[in-house]
Amino acid sequence: MYRRTKFPFSFLSSSPLILLLGLIFVIRMAESVPSMADSSAAASVQIVYTKRPQDEEPEAYHIQTLASVLGSEDVAKEALLYSYNTVASGFSAKLTPQQAEQISKLLGVLQVVPNMKVQPHTGPGIGRLH
Repeated sequence: MYRRTKFPFSFLSSSPLILLLGLIFVIRMAESVPSMADSSAAASVQIVYTKRPQDEEPEAYHIQTLASVLGSEDVAKEALLYSYNTVASGFSAKLTPQQAEQISKLLGVLQVVPNMKVQPHTGPGIGRLH
């Protein structure tokens, strides 16, 4: 009549040791996935707008500003990605949310915003880019 099909993972039920090892593997894998708390502390690129320095080079001023939060000029130089000094004064750096908040409170810092990629949208018609 009906043929009984075997459970595809029937080997798991045959040995408690294999079941236990499988369970340990799943638990270890779950522990290795970063939690939401860990990801909020991850560094991301922030744009820091500053007042234009009067008596020193902009990049030196930006490194000094970063170093006051990060602890040293060497760490600040590693975190600094780009120094802006033509149209706006500021820099981009990899910062954690806590560091971004700290740097936003410094004298001379105007604004700290996360770096965002924007995609220009055009529609059909006169303004369309080719």
